[in-house]
Amino acid sequence: MDKRFFLGLLLTLTAATVAYSQDDKKEWAKKLKATDPLEFKKIVQEREQSQGEVKRLNEIINDAQKELNDTKAENAKLQAQLDQLKKSGAGAKTAGKTEVDATKPAGSSKGIIFKVQIGSFKNKDLAKYFNNNPNFSGDVDEDGSKKYTLGYFRDYWEADTFKKYLREMGVKDAWIVSYKDGKRVPIKEVLEGAI
Repeated sequence: MDKRFFLGLLLTLTAATVAYSQDDKKEWAKKLKATDPLEFKKIVQEREQSQGEVKRLNEIINDAQKELNDTKAENAKLQAQLDQLKKSGAGAKTAGKTEVDATKPAGSSKGIIFKVQIGSFKNKDLAKYFNNNPNFSGDVDEDGSKKYTLGYFRDYWEADTFKKYLREMGVKDAWIVSYKDGKRVPIKEVLEGAI
């Protein structure tokens, strides 16, 4: 009984679809007859032009996709090389160079010290961070501007390396400043004896 019901429903739907498609076909035939030949020609030309545009855009998309895939492959290749260099470079760094010690030893303000200045501000006061961080310090100029420094180096070249790392990390205004016996002095005064 259920099979007969579904079979009857299927036949009814099929007949309705055929009737609808025939009605639809007749309606479009009437529209075609009513259309002016020049208007029909214009429609066909626009369709061909649109198909050509679609084809052109698909070619652009395919070219862009190919370029994207090539770029991804190149990126993966470079990333693999970078990872390999990091692995091989990590061993070379530790084997060929001792670790930079920028900590401030007790009672070592005597002599020449190099620090890396990271900024000079009039309205920013970061002095509350000096106590907890021995490598972070600052000075106040006569005009009230506060100059903040990082690091504590006896060797100029270690300070220079640290400055370069800071610049790579985005601190573009990092530069080396010098101290002699705890007092800030122009770097030219101390470079002759330090380098």
